Amino acid sequence: MHEKFVEGFSKWTKARKIDWLARHYLSPAGAETLRSYWHRDPATQEIHDGFAENPVSNFYLPFSVAPNFLINDKVYAVPMVTEESSVVAAAAKAAKFWFPHGGFRSRVISKIKTGHIHLLYRNDPEKLKAFFEAVKHEYLRRLKPFTENMEKRGGGILSVELEDLTHLLPNYFTVSFRFDTADSMGANFINTILEEWADYMEEDYPAYGSPEDLEIVMRILSNYNPECRVKVTARAPVEKLKVGENPHRYARRLVTAMDMARVNVYRGVTHNKGIMNGVDAVVLATGNDFRAVEAGAHAYAARKGKYTALSSARLEGDSLVLEMELPLALGTVGGVTKTHPLAAAALEMLGNPSAGELMEIAAAVGLAQNFSAVHSLITEGIQKGHMKMHLNNILLQMQATPEERAALTEIFKDRKVHVKAVKDELNRLRKSKNHDNRTA
Repeated sequence: MHEKFVEGFSKWTKARKIDWLARHYLSPAGAETLRSYWHRDPATQEIHDGFAENPVSNFYLPFSVAPNFLINDKVYAVPMVTEESSVVAAAAKAAKFWFPHGGFRSRVISKIKTGHIHLLYRNDPEKLKAFFEAVKHEYLRRLKPFTENMEKRGGGILSVELEDLTHLLPNYFTVSFRFDTADSMGANFINTILEEWADYMEEDYPAYGSPEDLEIVMRILSNYNPECRVKVTARAPVEKLKVGENPHRYARRLVTAMDMARVNVYRGVTHNKGIMNGVDAVVLATGNDFRAVEAGAHAYAARKGKYTALSSARLEGDSLVLEMELPLALGTVGGVTKTHPLAAAALEMLGNPSAGELMEIAAAVGLAQNFSAVHSLITEGIQKGHMKMHLNNILLQMQATPEERAALTEIFKDRKVHVKAVKDELNRLRKSKNHDNRTA
């Protein structure tokens, strides 16, 4: 057996895991870095250790706040978790821009989620349909112990149907469910229902036909939830836009830029990435599943067979209108929303919103982020603001002292930031300091 092959790794303590990594994969400094990021409170560290398999340390990202978000006439300071320095600055800038114009209007269209039992049926489809109709109501009755708590909170199973997909794949059918999971994201609830229903089918079908006819392949929720979506808009009179000498020209350019993202997939993907910069940061801060949100959003952008922008802009009378519809399956109970201390703090900061309210907030931040990005692109360019925010990261990589960082920040206050220029100025600063030290 290879010397790096390991048995029982998951049962080891964090300290033992790090010692093993230090022997095979890490320098002593690397191992010490892992240890240094343990939480000083053992009880809090134990909570973090419970979030994943084989934890050895914690990975920190900035927990930031974007103030001045006016959403549905309520002012929020929005928590955002992201490693991209310009994201929070852009969101805050957009929030401030739209505040005097009424901010953002956000509305949940639906909170319906989906899940499927994927199966193969190797007999007459009519026979499967007859079986399904015969057992459907009985299975819903059997599931009552699993659904009653969700139903008390206003959710539950909304519908269940057999879908014939043999035109896509031989013998392929799904049992397709629609759910309302109230204020939870609902993954565990949905998957439990699917697995129970599939077990019932496997147990009962032999009374209707040969067991070989029916093969359950998978039971799983879908992260594509086109019905679970939110609509957000922002509106302002063009004349009141504080965007230079010609607000009408600015508004036309913004609409054109949005239209370009609609028709050009190369622009559309980057356009939507900008939206998700904002959405994901809120989703992550509140302990929700940003990977699921990302996958669902991009699938929705391609729902008509061609990938396109999720947001749009138009001139409506004398006003500029931004608009976006986004699928967004979020929860404020369950998962780590209450067990992760910072996720709980984020939700408290937002006033402990319902799942629908959190959808509205996240979507508004996404549209704000999108506006900031397109605004920069059609005015000064994206790099000026981005690289200003990135300057500190560059200086940290160059191991600049706090005094050097302060000096370089002042030097580049009115200059374009790029790595070579920063390096040259830092070297000049250090040479000047060394010269002063020698002549002192």
